[in-house]
Amino acid sequence: MEKRRRAYLLLLVTACIWGFAFVAQRAGMTHVGPFTFNAVRFALGAAVLIPVALLAGKRGISAVRDHGNALMPGLLAGVVLFAGASLQQTGLVYTTAGNAGFVTGLYVVIVPVLGLLAGKKTPGLSWLAALLSISGLYLLTSSGSGRMATGDMLVLGGAFFWALHIQVVSRYVGRTGAARLAAVQFSVCSLLSLAVALSVEQIDLRGIQQAALPLAYGGFVSVGIAYSLQVVAQKDAHPSHAAVLMSMEAVFAAVGGWMLLRETMTPAALAGCAIMLAAMLISAKGLSRYGEEGGRTL
Repeated sequence: MEKRRRAYLLLLVTACIWGFAFVAQRAGMTHVGPFTFNAVRFALGAAVLIPVALLAGKRGISAVRDHGNALMPGLLAGVVLFAGASLQQTGLVYTTAGNAGFVTGLYVVIVPVLGLLAGKKTPGLSWLAALLSISGLYLLTSSGSGRMATGDMLVLGGAFFWALHIQVVSRYVGRTGAARLAAVQFSVCSLLSLAVALSVEQIDLRGIQQAALPLAYGGFVSVGIAYSLQVVAQKDAHPSHAAVLMSMEAVFAAVGGWMLLRETMTPAALAGCAIMLAAMLISAKGLSRYGEEGGRTL
């Protein structure tokens, strides 16, 4: 019981870190472009996890000791991660941290729907959650300007890739080891982001220096530390409870946006957020019946 309580506390801390990461990601856009931000952020995250992955391999902690086994799965996961992170980060240029947190959280609802493509059963609660999330999303996005809605739609596109990312990681993590797979995918995502940044953005070292705090939080804390906390905590936590706790990142994103960025929401947007949070919790309950996990690895 004590281990489970500690696991739940760690998951709540993880959700808090991820929620406030939306604030850091949005603040960083003041100084650098979205692809530059992701290139540096994921490079920092990889720098944290590469030593962990190497240490795990030497001590035989991972299920598989052959380092080469993580290369192709990590490449695939990294490409999907790049797509999701790019859409989310670009969307944050046009929308608020709070909106982005709730829209991203819909990956919990999307996961079982995508499971249909793999021949998995989709619980009835997941369909209810999907309907609720659509209505909540309408209230959230229609209450803002057209520019705001554009950002929300980009973040929603990212949520589909987060859901796909969960499917990819779930398929390969048992064969490669969690730390090893994460280190490879973060490296791939960083390199792809850098390639695009060099093509479409003007990389300014002074801008990177000015965005040092958001980058450090997004890289070391959100990617490196929070990911490690999630892996440790989920060993002792019930999957459905873990999904519920990590869904709270949307709430922390809204609180962080209000506290640090002075973001506000209309009554309609707040109602939409409440409906979307309910959809996430209902979907998490449905996932637990079929052994799915609702957490993400970022």
